[in-house]
Order: sequence, then structure tokens, then C-alpha cells
Amino acid sequence: MKPAILVARAIFPEVLERLSQTFEVTANQDDRVYTPAELTEKMRGKVGALTTGSERIDAALLAACPNLKVVANMAVGYNNFDVPAMTAAGVLATNTPDVLTETTADFGFALLMATARRVTESEHYLRAGHWTRWSYDMFAGAEVHGSTLGIIGMGRIGQGIARRAARGFDMQVLYHNRSPLPVAQEVECGARYAGKEALLRAADHVMLVVPYSAETHHTIGAAEIAMMKPTATLVNIARGGIVDDAALAQALKSRRIAAAGLDVFEGEPSVHPDLLTVPNVVLTPHIASATIATRLKMANLAADNLVDYLVHGRTRTPLNQVSR
Repeated sequence: MKPAILVARAIFPEVLERLSQTFEVTANQDDRVYTPAELTEKMRGKVGALTTGSERIDAALLAACPNLKVVANMAVGYNNFDVPAMTAAGVLATNTPDVLTETTADFGFALLMATARRVTESEHYLRAGHWTRWSYDMFAGAEVHGSTLGIIGMGRIGQGIARRAARGFDMQVLYHNRSPLPVAQEVECGARYAGKEALLRAADHVMLVVPYSAETHHTIGAAEIAMMKPTATLVNIARGGIVDDAALAQALKSRRIAAAGLDVFEGEPSVHPDLLTVPNVVLTPHIASATIATRLKMANLAADNLVDYLVHGRTRTPLNQVSR
């Protein structure tokens, strides 16, 4: 009898077919987002699961699902996992790093460009029929080429953004991280380390690429926004909760900073209602890794982690260490 697994959200049919060759798969191709109670019920008796960021794996679920051995997240982020609780329960946690680095860095730069150059704001103006003539200051935005970019979080994606900024747009790149990169990596990225406050005060554009944790919750709040230039932009492609969305909405409304671009939100898919009322923000629904090729790589890596661990006792991208 094949081991039983749950695929908690809809995925590519070819990946589901590949999993079905090895496992008894309970799939969710209708793509319903399960409530915690529904997820727990679906997970009972399963030895593995493929999840996305919408499925919370916590101590209560683990206690109700003692057969569970591995949960493979189809994402690089994993703040939906209580990793210490999973470790204590002997459940392996995995994610999908590397395969989405360049695609996400591309999108980060796209969101920066759209924010700085007021693309969304001007499109809404045009669609509403307000454009009747040219004027010298119509939707005049901020320079990107030759400006200063501050990156908070200098992992693989942050480094990819830094390379694009330094090489393609001749930007001065500052970064803040838990610890500085080796000098050779700084040179390769064209970036130099700065303290968080110094970065916020100097940057024309601030990009957030830091993982979410209790320590990084509200990395950017009212106090940090107050340090930024009034002409600056803020872009978040990291995780919801890195930014205090209520404070940001107020800052945008009062023009304390020029604009923001957000791909992630606190409590998503809900969006703070005040963000929906200000014109100087670009909003996208958590799509930084959304190309067909990259999402397929993510699904295949998550599937590989399930197959490798449950069949062969090893895995490719573990987040914790457990005994089988």
C-alpha cells in the first residue's frame, strides 16, 4: 500500500501525477483554502504533506496527526511553520530556496520601477479619462538610474537585486543585514554595508527582502518611516508583517514618503483598508515568484523533498533536523 500524503492546494497536474506514482495522494485541485480544523482533518493519517504559505503547521495540528513525518512548503518563506514544534514532534520541514531567486529579484526591481515612476497611479488616471493634455510635471516621479538603493536583507534575492541595481542602473547600493557579507561578495554585488538608520536616511529607495520572524516583525514602522527622505520610496517583497501597514498607509496619505510598492501584506489576503484608499502605492497579490517556469520548479522541488525523505530517507532543502 502506498504511503498517504496531502497536497493542500492546487498544483501543476504533472507534478500531482508524479507524486501519485509513489503516494496515495489526497489532492485539492479545487484550491480551497482549508480552515485550521479542515486542514487537521485532511492531514489525519498522512505521512507527508505539500503545503503553501496559507497552511499553518503548529503544535495543535501536529498533536492531532501523529503519523506525519514531513511537510514540504512550496515557498522559500516558512513563517506558516512552527519549526520548533515540528522538530519536537519529529516532523521534517522543508522549503524551496534558490529556484525562485532570479525571478523574485526581477519582480522586486519591476515593483521598484513601477513605484518610483508612478506607473499604477498614472494608469488609473488614464483609464478614468482624466488625461486631456501633457504638462511638465504630470506624474513626475523619482529617478532610479544613478540613485541610492537601500536593501534590508541581503540573502540570495537581496544580492540579485543589488547586482541589477549596480550593474544595470548604476545605483549606489547600501545594505543592512544581521551580519556583513564577505568582502568578495560585496564587490560582486556592488554593495556596501550600512547600519539600518544610516541606510534609511541615505536611500532614495528602500527594498525589503528580509525573512519574517518575531525579530523582524515591523522592521519598518512609523519611527523608521520618519527617518526616510520625503522623496523616498519603500518596496516590500519580503513577507507581510515586516512593515506596519497601518503606519505606512498614514505616511503615504500625509506624503511623509513619496510612494510604496507592496507585494505582501499583514494578514494577507486581506489588505489594510487604508492602503486601498491612497493613490501613491502599487499593490500586487504576492506574485514575486509568479512565472510558470519558476512556480513549476518550486512545485517539483517540494515534491522531490517528499519523495526523497519518505522513500530514501534524505531530503534536499531541510529547515530542521529530526530522527526518522
